[in-house]
Amino acid sequence: MSKTKNIKIFDTTLRDGEQSPGASMNIDEKLRIAHLLEKLNVDVIEAGFPIASEGDFEAVKRVAKTIKGPQIAGLSRASNMDIDRAWEALKYAGERGRIHTFIATSDIHMKYKLKMSEAQVIETAVKAVKRAAGYTPNVEFSAEDAVRTRLPFLAQVVEAVIAAGARTVNIPDTVGYTIPSEYFNIIKYLKDNVPNIGQAILSVHCHNDLGLSVANSLAAIQAGAEQVECTINGIGERAGNCSLEEVVMALRTRQDIMPYTTNVVTEHIYAASKLLSTITGIVVQPNKAIVGANAFAHEAGIHQHGVMMEKSTYEIMTPESIGLNQNKLVLGKHSGRHAFLKRLEELGYELGKEDVEKAFVRFKTLADQKKEIYDEDLDAIVADEIIRVPEIYKLLQMNVSSGSFATPSATVELEVDGKVKKTAQMGDGPVDATFKAIKKLTGSQARLLHFSVGAITGGTDAQGECTVRLEHDGREVLGQGAHPDIIVASAKAYINALNKIATAPVRNEIHL
Repeated sequence: MSKTKNIKIFDTTLRDGEQSPGASMNIDEKLRIAHLLEKLNVDVIEAGFPIASEGDFEAVKRVAKTIKGPQIAGLSRASNMDIDRAWEALKYAGERGRIHTFIATSDIHMKYKLKMSEAQVIETAVKAVKRAAGYTPNVEFSAEDAVRTRLPFLAQVVEAVIAAGARTVNIPDTVGYTIPSEYFNIIKYLKDNVPNIGQAILSVHCHNDLGLSVANSLAAIQAGAEQVECTINGIGERAGNCSLEEVVMALRTRQDIMPYTTNVVTEHIYAASKLLSTITGIVVQPNKAIVGANAFAHEAGIHQHGVMMEKSTYEIMTPESIGLNQNKLVLGKHSGRHAFLKRLEELGYELGKEDVEKAFVRFKTLADQKKEIYDEDLDAIVADEIIRVPEIYKLLQMNVSSGSFATPSATVELEVDGKVKKTAQMGDGPVDATFKAIKKLTGSQARLLHFSVGAITGGTDAQGECTVRLEHDGREVLGQGAHPDIIVASAKAYINALNKIATAPVRNEIHL
């Protein structure tokens, strides 16, 4: 086997991942993710798009000030205003700050979106890179919709931006259109036909519209790409992005045919996955590779027998390699703060003293109702008590009446902007009546798109976990809530979504 080559991991969970419908994060939530990405030891964290909103600018600035290990990138269009604003946020990271600028290069984008000629696109790209390079030598350029760009023109653009000062050049599959063999050939073409290609790191950014983002990224690596742009859980707009955990573990597991390494500390993968799900309310499906609930589960008798005899018969990686502890500490009502805090840290949570106290009180309350507290219960406690948006609407108390002979009704008392309000409403069921009462008290015009409910763990004493998706003024948000009473959990999820609508800043959507 040839000498191994290190592949840089560029994580864009906080930028491209946040463009998933309903996945907007506030500044504190972004910082929590950034700290775990620092533990993962990714090479680059794309913290946001500074000009999109004041909230995005502040998030990039806070991440740049706080995170000390990875490079911090901020996205910008190929315009002076965007680039200046990006550096204003990134300058606190010093030489680790990376300006990531882009412009589209495909015929369809140039004709219908940009209304620019090839010469104008190259001129704009070069000017943008030069302006960014005036702030920092750490400049990345992306050719948006590169895979649908004519190869000779793409090579022309890449050569020009490298000459202008780009030290990383990204070739994104913006719409998830390509297949592995085609993408391999695109990367190889650039390696063979761009004279100054050796002066820049060649990067790839794949979307998952055809379910091929990880396969395409691996093909690109084999063709000579040196950086992969990806997200935790593969989160991202439409069908998502290349999944960080999948591409990293594929490289780690198949060293026999792919002699590549990464700097990622894989033992933090599971914690990162759980934290992101907790913050966004977007859970991974049970059969999701690497981090799904069934990824290391064996039900078939033949498989179970094989694993008991020798794990490698049916497991190509160990649960411990992604930080999934198989010998979990059981928590219950007799557990103390030390055991509680230790498990939170193992799950990737770093809480301040005040937050620990709030979570511990909730933990003790729940432990009085349940025999054992599972990791999923702790995730729900942290999400419900700590990771929350500012509460313009706060649930004070509620009572529901329902049965086979009675019209369901709900009496709800909320605190709305500091004022206590109370109302009673009837509905088709207890949840419907509860939501109607909340809508009346808040005056919300948001439309309910989706409502789901499930048990966090097994057993009749399990906490109920509810997720709602609301649409308001063309924007979708996710709300989540957990409580042993499923109707209370539903109310908390609905109110959580309304608080997100009320507090989230308006953002410009950028596609790459």
